[in-house]
Amino acid sequence: MMDRPARLLVIDDTPQNARLLEAMLTPHGYTVALASSGTEGLEKLHSDPPDLVLLDILMPDMTGYDVCRQLRANPATELLPVVMLTSSGDQDKVNAIEAGADDFIARPFNPQELLSRVRSLLRIKEYHDTIRGQRAELAEWNRTLEQRVESQVAQLEGLDRLRRYFSAPVAEVIMSGGAQMLEPHRREVTILFCDLRGFTAFSAAAEPEDVMGALGQFYEAVGRLILRYEATLEQFAGDSVMAIFNDPMPCIEHTATAVRMALEVRERMKALSEAWRLNGYDLDAGVGIAEGYATLGRVGFEARFDYRATGTVVNLAARLCSQALGGQILLSPRAYANVSGLVDVEPVGPLQLKGFHDPVQAYNVTRLRD
Repeated sequence: MMDRPARLLVIDDTPQNARLLEAMLTPHGYTVALASSGTEGLEKLHSDPPDLVLLDILMPDMTGYDVCRQLRANPATELLPVVMLTSSGDQDKVNAIEAGADDFIARPFNPQELLSRVRSLLRIKEYHDTIRGQRAELAEWNRTLEQRVESQVAQLEGLDRLRRYFSAPVAEVIMSGGAQMLEPHRREVTILFCDLRGFTAFSAAAEPEDVMGALGQFYEAVGRLILRYEATLEQFAGDSVMAIFNDPMPCIEHTATAVRMALEVRERMKALSEAWRLNGYDLDAGVGIAEGYATLGRVGFEARFDYRATGTVVNLAARLCSQALGGQILLSPRAYANVSGLVDVEPVGPLQLKGFHDPVQAYNVTRLRD
């Protein structure tokens, strides 16, 4: 239904007739405008379009037939309901229909008949307006379909790229308007490095296909755990994997989460190491974990962005990883302090790490406590 009173335009050169129609229609909620000639009526039609026209036939400047023909010739008013007011016989009715009128009422008219015909035509106009609106919406939808498809494809490609670094929930948050999460910022995080022991000798002696196969198995094992623990994959580099905990999505016990993931990595690597040894490959993995503040955010250029963490905590985790033997999980002092009630450890060191002036005491995780 219309969300406003229907607007009616009465075009009649006899003031008494026009005022009579206004007096009959206004009490029923209609807004009635009056025009005393065909020319004035056409002007009001364009300045304030009505929902229905009540049109006298005999007027001095132009007949109602002429007015009606002009309305039907204009695409904007070709479906506008027109009721002609006749005072003579059947020929006027025939001429009215031929001119394009939707209905006619002979004078003197019955008020109830007039109201019924007006309501019926307004209802038909509302249906026409609805169909026209739907047609316009469909045309606009078709016009922008290609653009929207391209936009959605770009979003899916962007989501796919983000999922290389973030878990699926984090990627979806970023794509839905959380891009500010990628701007440079400082946060306390836990960094986990994991790389293969014995890889240099293995890659020098093995066939390239075997090297790629072993790397694929290693990445698959560690990568799936990174996603399951909802960490951020910072990089795959050679035989090394780096993961960030507590950024960009918060993780309350991020060091404990990193340690739990590292213990699962160790268990999976045991199975892989046994299989590799059967093929003559002496490979295992070591893990380094450090906690501290880092600066994080995306780096790169328009065609390629990566997500990076920088700071001492990153270097410390990397150096601890390089010192870890196969199967070892080395914790920095601060990381161990945060999980001391969770795991049993054995001290390792102090270690003289590259880039650090003072020796660093490390702790190898032996088991998760009950």
